[in-house]
Amino acid sequence: MVEGHRVEVAFTREDCVFESGDCRCAAWLYRPAGITRPPVVVMAHGFGAERDFGLVPFAERFVGRGMAVFVFDYRCFGRSEGEPRYLINPWRQVRDWRAALSHVRSLPGINADKLAIWGSSYGAGHTIMVASRDPNIKALVAQVPFVDGITSTLRTGLWHALQGSAAAAKDILNIITLKAPHYIPITSNPDKFAVLNTPESGPGYMSILPQGTSWENRTPARSVLQLLFYRPVTRASKVMCPALVIAGNRDSLIDPQAVERTASKMREATLLHFNCGHFDVYSAPLLEEVAEIEAEFLDCHL
Repeated sequence: MVEGHRVEVAFTREDCVFESGDCRCAAWLYRPAGITRPPVVVMAHGFGAERDFGLVPFAERFVGRGMAVFVFDYRCFGRSEGEPRYLINPWRQVRDWRAALSHVRSLPGINADKLAIWGSSYGAGHTIMVASRDPNIKALVAQVPFVDGITSTLRTGLWHALQGSAAAAKDILNIITLKAPHYIPITSNPDKFAVLNTPESGPGYMSILPQGTSWENRTPARSVLQLLFYRPVTRASKVMCPALVIAGNRDSLIDPQAVERTASKMREATLLHFNCGHFDVYSAPLLEEVAEIEAEFLDCHL
């Protein structure tokens, strides 16, 4: 299909695995047909989410532009190994990112000298952390990025933080006493405690779940404490590559001003504000607009 100067190319998708720590992580590798040594985009999702939760349209848009795309699941999620299941540890997930990049750089037929990273929500925070320590990354896309546990805690309120801390304390006690993890919901409506329970969170999160998913809406409660102390903003000034940052002005989970401050610390960041909530980027009509902007950015820098 030809639209203006853009040519959509055919592609293949294959299942892959790579080692991260003592776990085997699952991934998809998209390859554009007929292109020798294409540039590559490495992608991963946000808080508690898996690769088939709304990322496929973005991956297909990028591979249609002639880029290879590597989309992976963190340990403890999807078909990746890891225990306890659904544990969301940001520092371990950053290590999964680094392992994924190492694996991609070893793949035959890929131009690893032209490598970009793409993350959404919590995963977008991870891209900031990764790019701040990897000078060979050529471009970064941070979509509705989690940038600071402190400002996100202030946004969702003190009572929510106290409930989360109490649940985390119970989970830590279970670790000490060798009991099973204390699980809490990842998302819910505001009338029930969950890590993400603002008015948009429940319906927004559920809207990106694929039919037939085996995903369970739960995480060990220690994930809350790790979220509170996770601050990608502190590494933003070390990001040297061009960055595209997408902020939602009506995001109930992430303060758009915190996103703006984070982008201002990067050497070469383009910040775009959209009048949307946190989950609106995954569905029409905004998905098409945002995916096209991101594809143009990646095409330009790769």
